Amino acid sequence: MSRIALVTLVVDDYDEAIRFYTDALGFRLVEDEPRSDGARWVVVRPGEGQDGTGLLLARAKGDAQRDRIGDQTGGRVGFFLHTDDFARDHARMRAAGVTFLEEPRHEPYGSVVVFQDLYGNRWDLLQPAG
Repeated sequence: MSRIALVTLVVDDYDEAIRFYTDALGFRLVEDEPRSDGARWVVVRPGEGQDGTGLLLARAKGDAQRDRIGDQTGGRVGFFLHTDDFARDHARMRAAGVTFLEEPRHEPYGSVVVFQDLYGNRWDLLQPAG
């Protein structure tokens, strides 16, 4: 069996990214290990368990990577955060200062709202129907 374990998200600063993903979005810091080149191996994951895809928070190196911070998907929603309690998580995130780009919608596929992370990447908070 194969699965996607990590997705890299280019960030400007490790510590501010860790704070946003853990404090505002409720992710867990799973790994934060120094590397020999001065970088860090930083992984955050939503939820309680160890399963599921995590984010590798990678500090940008060089102008080409810095230019991609906040726009890794060309302005499209690129990340999808599923929840089992849309109202709870929406309220918690709103109270934590997360920027929402629209009002919540209730679609045939579920309840959804677009938000952006601290760098401007677009995310869906989604509670699937059923």
